[in-house]
Amino acid sequence: MSRLGRNLPQLGSQFFLTDGGIETFLIFHRGAELPYFATYALLEDDAGTRELRNYLDDYLKIASDFGTGFILESATWRANPEWAKVIGTSPEDLEALNRKAIDLLVGIREQYKTDVAPIVISGNIGPRSDAYRPTEIMTEQEAEQYHANQIATFRSTDADMVSGFTITNIPEAIGITRAALAAELPVVISFTVETDGRLPTGPTLAEAIDRVDDATDEGPAYFMVNCAHPTHIEPALKREGSWTKRIRGLRANSSSKSHAELDESTELDEGNPRQLGIEYRAILDRYPHINVLGGCCGTDHRHIREIAHACIRR
Repeated sequence: MSRLGRNLPQLGSQFFLTDGGIETFLIFHRGAELPYFATYALLEDDAGTRELRNYLDDYLKIASDFGTGFILESATWRANPEWAKVIGTSPEDLEALNRKAIDLLVGIREQYKTDVAPIVISGNIGPRSDAYRPTEIMTEQEAEQYHANQIATFRSTDADMVSGFTITNIPEAIGITRAALAAELPVVISFTVETDGRLPTGPTLAEAIDRVDDATDEGPAYFMVNCAHPTHIEPALKREGSWTKRIRGLRANSSSKSHAELDESTELDEGNPRQLGIEYRAILDRYPHINVLGGCCGTDHRHIREIAHACIRR
């Protein structure tokens, strides 16, 4: 196995890119059928697997152009038991698809290893409840048990780390972190925030990061913020403190709409890719240690190229 352990290269000063909003791109630009935004469903056949491979090509070419590393996220944000039950995926098939998602990335890393380095493979974990409207908040212990099986599957693959994305509440973040640490995998926690800079469940970003760190002895390798526009992330960063040093990654939405507005939208709001890059640059000017840059809902390779152009000096 090529696992990197806790010595993740993105903990240094080099910039790392990652992809954009895979679900919105595949649905609105490629006409893909993704039940409940489950990109893992594409891995069930060769055509869908090729679609995922082709999707990542544009991003790796951008990383090559700008001389950055790259973090490959697996198409497994919905590949956990609760969503699989709703979608109709058996536990056996779910485990196999989680493995296949990592195997796909291993092949892509091999293909691009001479053009992009380093390339890190991340097992992507999503929340149990809806990321925009969380309705079921687990205890820390329940969350650790709930996510343990998916993390254990990633542990048996060539995944270098796991990342919990669009996390809405503190107990789930703690549970994911503890499950990953028990499996001896580095873990990243990426919270989402509302327009006021607070998590959908109410805490400030500072409170969330501090409480996760306190409960897990600074277990996450670092934190990120995703699925929110930079103008929503800015209020979260107004409270100064050492906690801001724990944030190393941004994956913003292209749209400045609220989560509630996005949930009701029938058309894709792509925003302005160049303006998004400028807004990323403004955040990095204040927090230059942030070095993992990607996108979320509404973004694609155009946005990532503009972000790289605005933030990365060659």
